[in-house]
Amino acid sequence: DRQTLVAVLQFLRRSNLRESEEILRREARLLGDDLGAAALSPAGAGLLGVPGGDGDSAGGEALLSRVTAATAIAIGGSAATVASSSPGVAAVAAVPPGKGIVVEDQPDVSAVLSAYNQQGDPTLYEEYYSGLKHFIECSLDCHRAELSQLFYPLFVHMYLELVYNQHESEAKSFFERFHGDQECYYQDDLRVLSSLTKKEHMKGNETMLDFRTSKFVLRISRDSYQLLKRHLQEKQNNQIWNIVQEHLYIDIFDGMPRSKQQIDAMVGSLAGEAKREANKAKVFFGLLKEPEFDVPLDDEDEEGENEEGKPKKKKPKKDSVGSKSKKQDPNAPPQNRIPLPELKDSDKLDKVMNMKEAARRVRLGPECLPSICFYTFLNAYQGLTAVDITDDSSMIVGGFADSTVRVWSVTPKKLRSVKTAADLSLIDKESDDVLERIMDEKTASELKILYGHSGPVYGTSFSPDRNYLLSCSEDGTVRLWSLQTFTCLVGYKGHNYPVWDTQFSPYGYYFVSGGHDRVARLWATDHYQPLRIFAGHLADVTCTRFHPNSNYIATGSADRTIRLWDVLNGNCVRIFTGHKGPIHSLAFSPNGRFLATGATDGRVLLWDIGHGLMVGELKGHTDTIYALRFSRDGEILASGSMDNTVRLWDAVKAFEDLETDDFTTATGHINLPENSQDLLLGTYMTKSTPVVHLHFTRRNLLLAAGAYSSQ
Repeated sequence: DRQTLVAVLQFLRRSNLRESEEILRREARLLGDDLGAAALSPAGAGLLGVPGGDGDSAGGEALLSRVTAATAIAIGGSAATVASSSPGVAAVAAVPPGKGIVVEDQPDVSAVLSAYNQQGDPTLYEEYYSGLKHFIECSLDCHRAELSQLFYPLFVHMYLELVYNQHESEAKSFFERFHGDQECYYQDDLRVLSSLTKKEHMKGNETMLDFRTSKFVLRISRDSYQLLKRHLQEKQNNQIWNIVQEHLYIDIFDGMPRSKQQIDAMVGSLAGEAKREANKAKVFFGLLKEPEFDVPLDDEDEEGENEEGKPKKKKPKKDSVGSKSKKQDPNAPPQNRIPLPELKDSDKLDKVMNMKEAARRVRLGPECLPSICFYTFLNAYQGLTAVDITDDSSMIVGGFADSTVRVWSVTPKKLRSVKTAADLSLIDKESDDVLERIMDEKTASELKILYGHSGPVYGTSFSPDRNYLLSCSEDGTVRLWSLQTFTCLVGYKGHNYPVWDTQFSPYGYYFVSGGHDRVARLWATDHYQPLRIFAGHLADVTCTRFHPNSNYIATGSADRTIRLWDVLNGNCVRIFTGHKGPIHSLAFSPNGRFLATGATDGRVLLWDIGHGLMVGELKGHTDTIYALRFSRDGEILASGSMDNTVRLWDAVKAFEDLETDDFTTATGHINLPENSQDLLLGTYMTKSTPVVHLHFTRRNLLLAAGAYSSQ
């Protein structure tokens, strides 16, 4: 119907979708002047809500609803919304008969208007695809690797388009013929895809929605892109060209095409690579200046339970602790960029202890590897799902699948609760040992069990001052427990689905959580609601980590990307792609410059945060990496995996002589040295215990933990 066409064409013109407008006009054989005339007619003015049009706008609305009814039918009855950026165009909402307006999670304009996009002949899809395949395979080596990146997204979109337009048998034969050509790291996605064989299946399928709504990013050199464009235009292969235009984002760079190795290192995520723009923002990766405070020099005998009567060593005179970082790091954020909690006296005391311990720290390196102390959870038939160890290595916590949280003391000092209120009122508040007196000796035990969650506990984290403990669970809540009373203080309800990980900020007070709802949330212990919601991942957020300066948060996801978020404004400042499976572990280097990530693909990838570049790949593990930790001075990276091994890597060597010039940053021509074997300093097998957690003590002893599995 002519008026409907005119309406849609006008909408496309307003939204600057010129190419779609051209195609539609060609197919409907409408000329430009017709369109102009229609726009000037009063009905046209009323239709588009143009101010001053004397056509009655009710008639216009009736027409709009007709356009949208047609759209709704085309989308299989699902309601959809087109929000337009230009003020003149009314937002179009399709309403199935008998229902109110439903807004579905489908922001993609092309999905809504795809009804008007005459699909190509379904029988020719295989021909189109194999034609392109033949062209790419016969192109020069230098272009072939880059253009091969098109295979996967085109395959998916062509398949979905066939299913969507109910050409089921063609879709099936298309899938069977070409799915074997795709890269091995897309196997999981293809498995999901193969189950989508009818249009009805596409509704509400998450992978589907991601593909419809997020553009797949490919990074291609200008020469390769020109070659492709010429080929498609000569062949008049509009179907493929339309998909490239609508669903792919081609990030074109000037310079040499990249090699197969360079591309393989970076691709593999759910939405292709990151756009180069995504990693351009400035990141303050430096450390905050330690506050300076005076240390009394006669506190040798206080807090001495770790020293157990060892002879006192003469120590250098320390008038002010923290003097080691005298000048401000040029890459550090301003001290007051985000509000951090004030140091309490007990924190200062702890810092003093920390400095003393650090003075006795072992300097690690290839010649001096750490000893490893392994905590095995035996008979953990409740299913160990999370572990954390306090910074001073005095307590260890386990989260279990039977919904309990269990805290152990790993020093001779037992865990005690505070006395009851009645008993506390009898205590002399002025006495020197008041902190000892408030503890109830009758409650002393090595293990405390915390009940409260109603599902498996997937993440645990001690606060830096050891007064609190966080746990997150399948029940959708994060709980804050007091380690003075061993009771639950708060349940934070924000996630509606399982929460996979949580972690306290290195300064306490703030914490982060990430879950199945694909977002990470930043909380403060004294707020019921999250302070920030970090949204952008296309699948579950599986692990979360604070940067040492607490201004940034890293999140790893099942969409196979790692994102770095700015706590101040909630922006995503880095997107790292390269893993071929869901990410399960993250670790920042102590100097804040680098990030190590581990995933189900058994690889550890190293990233330079400042330049936004991958700088290393450590191969050796044969299964998912669940634990990563840098030693206290950052010389050694320890990784623990489901393959029952702990591996130690030379971090100093991995990060020296990095090529981070502007060219590399601009084009992503990264040359990863094949030196995993040179960097591997040691592999340590357990008998049959997957490694779930790693922790370096203040003196650089490595603690590892996991549950013995008998099979």
